[in-house]
Amino acid sequence: MTKEEAIKLAESGFWETMTDRERATFQLFEDRLCMPFGVFHAAIEKTLGRPVYTHEFGLDRVGLQRELLGDRPTPTIEDILNLIPADKRVVVVTV
Repeated sequence: MTKEEAIKLAESGFWETMTDRERATFQLFEDRLCMPFGVFHAAIEKTLGRPVYTHEFGLDRVGLQRELLGDRPTPTIEDILNLIPADKRVVVVTV
């Protein structure tokens, strides 16, 4: 899909009649964003039944695809954090 096609599709509001699973599946397998990111993010979290951190979209898209298709188990928080290069990782824990 071209950039122009993705923009036109996004402007159409096509996703408004889709289920969360349909939204998540469509967008996760499409290279260009065709709906508001917040709509996509909410749909994938509802579909997977867990929080999906924004870095996962860029650093583990194939893993998210496999998880959505049932080909990979849900990653642990350690797996998710380890996607971030060690020299870029900062974790703040409040008590």
